[in-house]
Order: sequence, then structure tokens, then C-alpha cells
Amino acid sequence: MKNDILRHLRYGLGKDAAHSSTYDWRMALSRALRDRMVDHWIPSTQAAYKSKSKRVYYLSMEFLIGRLVEDMASNLGLVDEARAALSDLGQDYDLIVKDEPDAALGNGGLGRLAACFMDSLATLGIPAMGYGIRYEHGLFEQDFVEGQQVERPETWLQQDHIWEFERPEVEYRITFGGHVEHHHDKAHWHPGETVLATAYDTPVIGWKGRWGNTLRLWAAQPVKVFDLASFNRGDYLSASRSEALARTICRVLYPDDTTETGKELRLKQEYFFTSASIQDLIRRFMSDGGDIRNLPDAAAIQLNDTHPAIAGPELIRLLVDDHGLKMDEAMALARRCLGYTNHTLLPEALERWPEWLFGRVLPRHLEIVREIEDDHQRRFPGSPRILEHGNVCMGELAFIMAHKVNGVSALHTELVKQTVFADLHKLHPQRIVNETNGITQRRWLKTCNPALSTLITGQIGDGWITDLDELAKLKPLSGDAQFKDAFMAAKRSNKERLSNWVKAEMGIDIDPAAMFDVQIKRIHEYKRQHMNILETIALWNEMKARPDAGWTPRVKIFGGKAAPGYYVAKEIIHLINDVAATINNDPVTKDLLKVVYPPNYNVTMAEMLIPAADLSEQISTAGKEASGTGNMKFALNGALTIGTLDGANVEIREHVGAENFFLFGLTADEVMERRTHPGYARAAIDASPRMQRIFGQIVEGRFSPQDPSRYHGLVGTFYDSDYFLVTCDFDSYYDTQRRADEAFKNERNWAAMALTNTASMGFFSSDRTIKGYAKDIWHVGPRPDVAEAAE
Repeated sequence: MKNDILRHLRYGLGKDAAHSSTYDWRMALSRALRDRMVDHWIPSTQAAYKSKSKRVYYLSMEFLIGRLVEDMASNLGLVDEARAALSDLGQDYDLIVKDEPDAALGNGGLGRLAACFMDSLATLGIPAMGYGIRYEHGLFEQDFVEGQQVERPETWLQQDHIWEFERPEVEYRITFGGHVEHHHDKAHWHPGETVLATAYDTPVIGWKGRWGNTLRLWAAQPVKVFDLASFNRGDYLSASRSEALARTICRVLYPDDTTETGKELRLKQEYFFTSASIQDLIRRFMSDGGDIRNLPDAAAIQLNDTHPAIAGPELIRLLVDDHGLKMDEAMALARRCLGYTNHTLLPEALERWPEWLFGRVLPRHLEIVREIEDDHQRRFPGSPRILEHGNVCMGELAFIMAHKVNGVSALHTELVKQTVFADLHKLHPQRIVNETNGITQRRWLKTCNPALSTLITGQIGDGWITDLDELAKLKPLSGDAQFKDAFMAAKRSNKERLSNWVKAEMGIDIDPAAMFDVQIKRIHEYKRQHMNILETIALWNEMKARPDAGWTPRVKIFGGKAAPGYYVAKEIIHLINDVAATINNDPVTKDLLKVVYPPNYNVTMAEMLIPAADLSEQISTAGKEASGTGNMKFALNGALTIGTLDGANVEIREHVGAENFFLFGLTADEVMERRTHPGYARAAIDASPRMQRIFGQIVEGRFSPQDPSRYHGLVGTFYDSDYFLVTCDFDSYYDTQRRADEAFKNERNWAAMALTNTASMGFFSSDRTIKGYAKDIWHVGPRPDVAEAAE
């Protein structure tokens, strides 16, 4: 390893050891690891081709893979070797791996779930490819200016992304616009624009390198790179127009779609990567000389949310227009290939495209959508329509074109049946299944929390790394004082690490002995970060009035980004930062309460915050969170949950025990019932002096003295609408937080509760989730040699 690092330093980077930067050492280490990784990856790919195994094709707009150096070293079993080699060379392994930027390929839970699934597919030895977009700038880099979110371009690709392999020979034409002509019952699409999709492959290696799969990301290239004639005429913009169009498609994740041009770009992005992926998997299948009618026996295509829902019409287009199948045969064949994962009950998150826009960008696909709808209406007269009120409803399209539709938690799946797809479920009662989400313990315990994972392995062995149910062996130790002390010592070390980082990055002193209360997720009204900060104000009021009342010191930690066009979410961020500025500078409560909101939350930050958390905030309005995976990561790392009966919280509470979970708030049924009462929010506020005081303080400018009216509109929404029932759940939430305060004072008892959470999380491994998909939806299994090695 040491020799390989030096060789790559010299011949790959043109440096000697004496003049190498941290970046140079990281790149040399990465290349040395990549060499070893390829020796596992290529044989796996060859074995999949040779055996003609059925493959899983996982289509997702996001793959939030985070840093890969340590992940790769861990899965290859080379962490100790790499650490020792660098130490011999006078370098710090931990410092070097932390130099790697996060790949900006996602936003939140959707993308991190996809990354966990890729890890589990490889660990289980299931042949698979992930398909997505190679974003040049990803989501955005978040900064705070005077408390307000400011978006800056994410620049992760300014450095060489060493883990990817460019595949210039893998190239597909992606077309937009134009018109369609029909001759002799055959459609001919004459597009107005064309770009090329080129492939970049990142290997995904499973535990101990037993199997390797591929994450293939698509970049857009112009068909004609440069128009010299236009340039020579002095029309410099026209000379580069095709290149600008191509780069725009892959430049940013989730461009702001509040404008017509933004909507068009998002639709083009979704079609771009979906079409390239479908063309690629068909090409792979046909390269073996297969009959296209047998495609469902070789390919299981999973749509991660509605973003790739255009896969149904696109697959039909290729089967009909390129391979000569009849429309009804193509529809049936496509349906056998496709599965659809629903991630939301929010109507606005089930994508709808204006029909005129959809037809302008994808005229042939609009024809096919109409045929899909007509076919479904013939078979099920009066059924829900895909084309409704001038929109193309992508949720309905995905449902109708999939042979299986899955929810991502037990509660969510039942609500999918009862709400967003109730009518379709009645027509297709066997189509919806549940696959509760999971997380990979390799990343979210072993790698991110070495203090705890080393303690666990020393006690029960390392079988938990591939069989998380092994953690149940820890349950009897909840009464072992010595082990509980060691468990809490691991937590303390993680809290000290975070405290040092917060001091260095933000200049805020936080006490590791305080309760670290953490809410990290996308900023959204249904996730109710505003309820959390309102409770923080209420707690501050009480502490300030009675500072000697024996309070449990708290550090409230927030993390997350708001979509650029989501005004209310940005107001919530501003309020959190304004409240933090006030509370953190209060001399009366400075040792009792702090609010910390580090900017630019990402996977790397999560890997530091989650192991340090004592209390996990999972406080969404019941019935709105599909599952959540942060809740699983926190519990696995020994944090207790305060939460509603929403998403996977329900199942987590069942596994860890009601006594080890801080439950509050209305149930999903009660939420729906409460909304039937006019004025429910105002009534809840009138019944709560605590809320009245908080809103009075905000309105009078207590937290924004330079602009007292800043939050008048936000406070008005609490009184007049409050669709997410913050006001109705607030007092229950506040009282439950005080129960958590009391529990935290008894360290041994808290340790037993935290340990029970960790020991009860076996069910929530993404390995279990993938086995469910493989059995219920994809009908695939691991290769026998990988399964035997795992055993």
C-alpha cells in the first residue's frame, strides 16, 4: 500500500513526498484503493454477463453518496493498512480522508436511500446498476448572510472525481421537441433538439469486496460542439448554443421550477437520464442476442419516486418505434419490467406537468401517454386519469405502468392505499406492497461511529456488519453498569468531537455534558422545524424566568436546506438564525441553552452530528412523512427519538419499545379529523398562554429588533391556516420535551434506553429492505457464490 501510494504520487500526480499537499496524498491514496477496487469490480461484471443474471436497474434523480475514500477502504477491509501506510509516510489518515468533498448528487433522504440501496445490493451480491445524472453543481452550497439562506454553486467537480471512469464509447442520442408524423401505422418523431448522453461509471463495492456493481451517471454533450461558421460570422453566442443547452441539462439538481423555463429544464433533465438509462439497458440485453420480448426476464427497472416516471412511455416508444412491437404488447411488456416507489403523500410532490409543456418537449410521449390512458379506461371505465385538468399526472402514470407500487413504511403504505391512490388501489388491489426503508450499517455505524462500532464488535463480534439482527445480543447488557458506562463514554467522545468542530467553525461554545437535541433534514413545513424553534423560545422564556430551577442544559442543533423558491421554508431558516443570535448572547441562559445551525448540511456533516446526538427530532405532522431514514440512523447510534406516529417512527417505536420513545401529538386519523373543524389553529392558540406569549414576542420584534414586522406574515399563517397543525401539537410537544429533560438527568437509565434503541435496530438495515424488493418486486436473488461467502 505504501509503495502504491508513492507510485501514484510520483507517476499519477507528478509530485514527490516532500512537496505534496493534502490533496495530493488523498488522490494518491484514492488511486491505490481504486486499483484494488477494480480487481473486485471487473470480475463481478464479467460474472454477471457470463451467467446472464437478471439485473436490477435503479433509476433515481439523486444518489447522495458522500465521501468515498473511507467508505471504499472500509468495504475492502483496508482501513488499517491504509492508516499504517500513511503513518509510515508521516501523514495523518483521518486528516487526508476528510479532505475529500461530498459528491453533490442529491438533496436529502431520497438520495441517501438510493446510496444505501446500492451498498446493500453489492453486499448481497445482486447484479445491479444505478442510473442518475452527473450534476456539475448538484443542489447548491448553502450559506447564511444575516441569518438568511443564500445559495451558491456547489463546485465539487472542480477537483478530479477519482472514483469515476469515463465511458466515451457509451453514448446515446436524447431528443426533444419537434413533431411526429404517422405513415402506415408507424410513428416518426422529428425532434427539434438533440443532445448526447455519455456515461461515467463509479464502482460500488460491497462488504469485503465480494461483489461490485456500478453507478452509471449521465453527462450531456452537444451533438455539434462548436459552430465555426457562426463564430467566423461574429455570432459568438450562436456558435456555442448547442454546448450551452447540453451543459444546462446537467448543471444543477432541481432547478427552480417556479418559472416556465425552470419547469421545462426539469422535465428535460428527467427525460434525459431516463431515456439514456432505458436505451442502455436495452442495448445491454440485445448484445447477448436476446429476444426483446424476454426483456422482463432480464431487467427489473425500479423508479425511485416520480422523477423517472417517463420510463413507461419511453420504454414503450423504443419497443414500438424501434423494435416493431404492437402498442398493446409493448405496454404489457413494459409493465412487467417496471416497479415504482412512492415516497410522498404530499400532492405537490406527485409531479404534474402542464400538458402543453409536456407535448412541446416530448410530443411522441404525449401520444403514448394518451394511448396508455385510453387502454386503462377501456379496461377500467371511469378510473383515475393520467391527463387531468390540462396536466400530465406522473404519479398516476407511474402507478398504471408499474406491476408493483411500494410504499416505504407500514403506515405510509396504508395511507397510499387510502389517499393518493385510493381509486387505483381498488382496481388493482394486489399492486401496492410495503418495503419499509432501511439504512446501511456499514456507513451509518461502522464508518461514521468508530467509537461505538468498536465497542459493539468487542462485545458481540462483527457479524452485525452484514446481519444487523445480531445487535439484539446487546439487549441483555442494558442492565450491565460497566457496559452502559462504556456505551455512554463512546457517546461522550462523539459529543466532544462535535463541540470542538462547532467552536472551530462557528465560534460557539457548547458543553458536551448538555443534551444534544438534533433535527437535520430538508426544511419543509410538514417536517415542522418551526415547531422546534417555537419550543426553543418557550424553553428559553422559562429558563430566563427561573434560571436556578434545575434545568437540563440543552444544545438545539438544526441542519438542512430550503428549496430556492420555497419562501416559507426560507423564513423558517431566518427565524431559527434570529432566535439563535438572541439566545446564544443571553448572559442569563448562556450555560443552559444554545442554538446551533451550521450551514450547508450534507452527508459528511450528518456523519458527525448523528453519532453525537442524544435526542432525535422526528416531529413531522402525522400522515405526511413517508418513512424517514434519519430516524433510523439516530436510533442505531444510540439517540432517543421524540416524535409523532408518522412514517417509520411507528415501526421504530414498536421495535425499541414505547418506554424508550418520547411520543407526542395527534395521530394521522386525528390530524384529518381536526382539519374538519374551522378555526382549529386559532382555538389551539387561544387555549395556550405559552403560544400566545411566543407569537407576541415574535410579532413585537423580540428576535428581529431591526425589522420588527419581519415575521408578521409567518405568524399569520399559524393563526389563519396552519395546515400542518403546529399549533395543535405544540403543547403536547413542549410537555414531552420536559419528560425528556427529566429522563436525561438519570444517566444510567438514559444509557439503558439509548442502548436498547441501538440493540433493537436490526430490522432497519437496508439489507433487509433490498431482500424484500428482491423477493416481492424484482424476483431476483444473490449469486450463489456471494451468498455462500456472506454466510
